[in-house]
Amino acid sequence: MINLSQKEKTLLEDQKSHEELCIKKYTKAANEAQDAELKQLFNQLAKEEEEHLNTVNQILGGSVPSMNTAASSSQNSNMNFSGSNMNNQADADLCQDLLSTEKYVSSTYNTTIFECKDSNVRQALNHIQKEEQEHGEKIYNYMNANGMYN
Repeated sequence: MINLSQKEKTLLEDQKSHEELCIKKYTKAANEAQDAELKQLFNQLAKEEEEHLNTVNQILGGSVPSMNTAASSSQNSNMNFSGSNMNNQADADLCQDLLSTEKYVSSTYNTTIFECKDSNVRQALNHIQKEEQEHGEKIYNYMNANGMYN
């Protein structure tokens, strides 16, 4: 059982709200995306954000889950996209919005990690941050393959 300071709790509550927003945004984007590959990508990332939310909730509850370093995010980090969605502005806008979201969320994890005193908590949050960066990479790779990233 870990004992979190008030500052740690506040920062983790912020991360919790960020994860909840990511889940909503990815789910909504998956429903709006026109390209099947993009729908699949957004649904996959929504599931991974749910795992992040579960981890943050466990930490807020006083326990640190054991981190599977070969998580689902890593297994598909080199997804190959067909490039069949060129010039679809609506899907490009969804990608840009979610890429910006991932950049922001990753940066907020950085601050939270530095403020946590328990090394196991830091390690768990570092794992999540790495996956957030991988999410950004997947979105970038999709955008790049589809001529959406200049």
